[in-house]
Order: sequence, then C-alpha cells, then structure tokens
Amino acid sequence: MVTVQAARELALSFEATDEKPHFDRFAFRVKGKIFCTLSEERKDLNLKLTLHEQSVFCKADPEVIHPVAGGWGRQGWTTIHLSKAPKAFFRDALTTAYCNIAPLKLAEKYKSYE
Repeated sequence: MVTVQAARELALSFEATDEKPHFDRFAFRVKGKIFCTLSEERKDLNLKLTLHEQSVFCKADPEVIHPVAGGWGRQGWTTIHLSKAPKAFFRDALTTAYCNIAPLKLAEKYKSYE
C-alpha cells in the first residue's frame, strides 16, 4: 500500500520535478511536461506510459492498475490505485513514467538495466 503523501514524496524526489494543480488533481512535471497526476480524494495516480509498458504493468493486476477510460488510456495514461499497490510495484511504474517524459540525461539517472 502507498499513501498519498508517500506518492507525492516519491514523485517529487525525481530531479527537476515540480507539482502544480491540474483541474481536480495535482500534476507532477519534469521540465514542464506532465509524467503523472495525483488525486488525493480518489487516492489514485495517473501515469504516462507507452502502450507497451501499459500492457505489461496492467497484466500484473488489473485491480491495482488499468488504462484510464477512453482516449486518454489509448494514449498510455494509466491509473494506479495507491491503497492496492505494492510499494516496489508503484515505484517501478512511477519511475517508468518519469523516464518516459524526462530529458535523456535525467532519465538515465533512474533507469535500471538489469
């Protein structure tokens, strides 16, 4: 399980990240580009993944992580439910979203090549 505060802290721990309100959510941006949005009320986070990454993460447990409904989901936006997400799984998904959006020099600091 991941708390809203832990999700916020991890998102802000990535280099060059800031947080700004975004409609009814909070957007986390790297160099001005959104890599995830957080809903404190619903206790979920929307991540920007590639379609391939989305399919891989969502196969793990559709109760925990699934595409956002409609066109946003078809663009890779993926919802992860914080109260159901194991911490390591959440960290992997969030890191992946950050690395998709961050400039290459920043992303390289967080990518794992195991």
